[in-house]
Amino acid sequence: QVQLVESGGGLVQPGGSLRLSCTASGSIESINVMGWYRQAPGKQRDMVAVHTRTGSTNYADSVTGRFAISRDSARNTVYLQMNSLKPEDTGVYYCHANGITTQAMEFYPRAYWGQGTQVTVSS
Repeated sequence: QVQLVESGGGLVQPGGSLRLSCTASGSIESINVMGWYRQAPGKQRDMVAVHTRTGSTNYADSVTGRFAISRDSARNTVYLQMNSLKPEDTGVYYCHANGITTQAMEFYPRAYWGQGTQVTVSS
């Protein structure tokens, strides 16, 4: 059973920084894509940043130049460094993973989600 556990959310003033972490646990051999999505109150869940196993990254236009995603594949962990935070970055941030190969070499193409961590940017 794969589980994603996030940490690092909190309250920060505009212009501040936060770093989110997410670790996938279970009998995992590899993960194709790990990333972060966020959901603001009353809005849909949108992609923030994703990182593929080959090293490619993709960012939402609204965070490009301010956020940086990185990944430690050996630890099945993905990070999101968020700088120059704005009030509109407020929301619940969800860790995402898909394309998981287990140590038994079984492939699961479905998406997995963490429980979410709240990020609030406010003065």
